[in-house]
Amino acid sequence: MSRRYFGTDGVRGAFGGPLVNEEFFARLAFAAGRWSGGDGVALIGRDTRASGEALALAAARGLRAAGLRPVLLGVVPTPLVARAVQAQSATLGVVITASHNPAADNGIKFFGRHGIKLTDVDELAVEQLVPPAVPVAAEQAVPTVEALSDYIAAISGLLPAAALRGWRIALDTANGATCGTSPKVLRNLGAEVIALGGAPDGKNINAGVGSEYPALLAAKVRETGARLGIAHDGDGDRCVLCDENGSVLDGDEVLTLLGLYALKCGRLARQTLVITVQSNLGVDAALTAQGGRVCRTSVGDRYVIERMRAEGAMLGGESSGHIVCAEISPTGDGLVAAVKVLEVMLTTGKPLSALRRALVKFPQRTRALVVREKLPIETLPTLKTTIADMERELGTRGRVLVRYSGTETKLRLLIEGPDEATVQTGLVRLDAAARQDLVVLPAPA
Repeated sequence: MSRRYFGTDGVRGAFGGPLVNEEFFARLAFAAGRWSGGDGVALIGRDTRASGEALALAAARGLRAAGLRPVLLGVVPTPLVARAVQAQSATLGVVITASHNPAADNGIKFFGRHGIKLTDVDELAVEQLVPPAVPVAAEQAVPTVEALSDYIAAISGLLPAAALRGWRIALDTANGATCGTSPKVLRNLGAEVIALGGAPDGKNINAGVGSEYPALLAAKVRETGARLGIAHDGDGDRCVLCDENGSVLDGDEVLTLLGLYALKCGRLARQTLVITVQSNLGVDAALTAQGGRVCRTSVGDRYVIERMRAEGAMLGGESSGHIVCAEISPTGDGLVAAVKVLEVMLTTGKPLSALRRALVKFPQRTRALVVREKLPIETLPTLKTTIADMERELGTRGRVLVRYSGTETKLRLLIEGPDEATVQTGLVRLDAAARQDLVVLPAPA
């Protein structure tokens, strides 16, 4: 049975819509509370969106009705909530956020015991417990606890004191939840921070800044002569970097340099790196050449985390910039990922422009088609045949990936191959085949 409300990463949508409103969040939080056992503390964090406070209070009402004791953490990064659930042995963690989406959107994510995101099975179970209304109870004040200082101290302690003295770092916090954490950690370590996206007003989260818009960060690095640039998304679980030349790195490059460094130091658990089907084949080539092992999962950081736990791996992530360093955080943490890269730079003495060369990418082309209906791919005769033909032609020299978006009515096409001509021709073939079997709509302006 497919899930009705949850997408790839929680529930998201326009605030005031059918799924993102106070009444439904109270019902959904009530269901999550019942699923969790209905006892213990539930920690609630949010990002900087104007709608966040009201939705957090609505979730608290639902949790209390389910028997939990809700505690508000205020504006905090998503990974802080996961760490706090783990550290405090809380029953449930809740984050009110729409991550990298625009300010008009909002959403909700849940963390179970030990700060682990819910599985598909868990989310389906929660959906089946959603009531038509939350039981009426007397209004009670929800306690608020300050949580930033412990997190800042813990992440600051990952590097020696004053390790970044003399470093100039450009930092884009997307007018989001990391505005109160990442700048303080970097300054605690001695860095000069050139701040971008650090003035949230409830309406400007992700507005032309942050990990989705790294051009501004890159320009600032070139302008100021910074050693590197760091960008987060609105809730702080992503990390996008640019080197000292202002050239942007993606998550695959970050994962490769972290994986190879850990492998060399004997610290890559099970010699295994976990990535998604979206990552470039060059990651596999780089790790296996040095004796490492790569496992792939479906797209979504929670699927990465599930596989990491199954394999005993401690490092994994996505090309989008979700990096999971499980020895430090139970979920993706953009600040932790940045600090781990800084550790590699400090230890090796190499600039980011040199470290990124560890990944030699296979040529890749992608395209997203807006479709009227997500018909099962195995029922699409032209597309299915084309995929099989192309996989046979490429063999081990490339791959084809066709999947639907988990959050939008889009068909995503990806092809990697030995050269640009092959992948460009292959993308045209996939596009044409998809249009034979599906009604493709014009892309939004």
